[in-house]
Amino acid sequence: MSAPQQPSIEAPPSRDETAAEGATPPGAASPAVPAADAASDDSLVERRESGAGGADEVDGEDASDDLLVREGDVAGDYLERLLDILDVDGDIDLDVEGDRASVAIVGGRLNDLIGPDGATLEALQELTRLAVAQSTGVRSRLMLDVGGFRAKRRADLSSLAAETAGRVAQSGQPERLSPMNPFERKVVHDVIAGVAGVHSESEGEEPNRRVVVLPDK
Repeated sequence: MSAPQQPSIEAPPSRDETAAEGATPPGAASPAVPAADAASDDSLVERRESGAGGADEVDGEDASDDLLVREGDVAGDYLERLLDILDVDGDIDLDVEGDRASVAIVGGRLNDLIGPDGATLEALQELTRLAVAQSTGVRSRLMLDVGGFRAKRRADLSSLAAETAGRVAQSGQPERLSPMNPFERKVVHDVIAGVAGVHSESEGEEPNRRVVVLPDK
């Protein structure tokens, strides 16, 4: 079965790209940034069902790892060209975390790539995912960080979630947190999942969707 067609991306031109490699014609409309994938970014991590451990399973895991490495490579090339065009100094670190590729831009003055409350970072992540999907033919769940913004935010949210879970477990009263993006909600959900006596749900619509921490019945 052929992979679904992905929207075309006006990626920054590579230095070693030739004209025959299909530059986007002038005047082409820019693709709309898709809504965040609630099923992948704003959900508890589900345990994978254990298989029989045969050769097919091992081959499947190897193929998955290879795809994640390729996603990181494509994203790194895309972002490197973008940094050159913007004349922004920064290094790109590639990694694989769990079941997704992880890319980080570090060093230099990167505030303009983060934006207010990480808004520019979120948009840049979606554009990078689209560029990766166009190259691989597979929807990407790649995670992008810039200047350690997500790492610091993850630490702050983990502390907030643990404190909230403790209060809810003690009082028996639910608490609603401030609206968060999918990445932030998932961090909170993951922390709450490890605390006995409480659980969490998401409510509301974007951009005002938030986490509610509730006592177990």
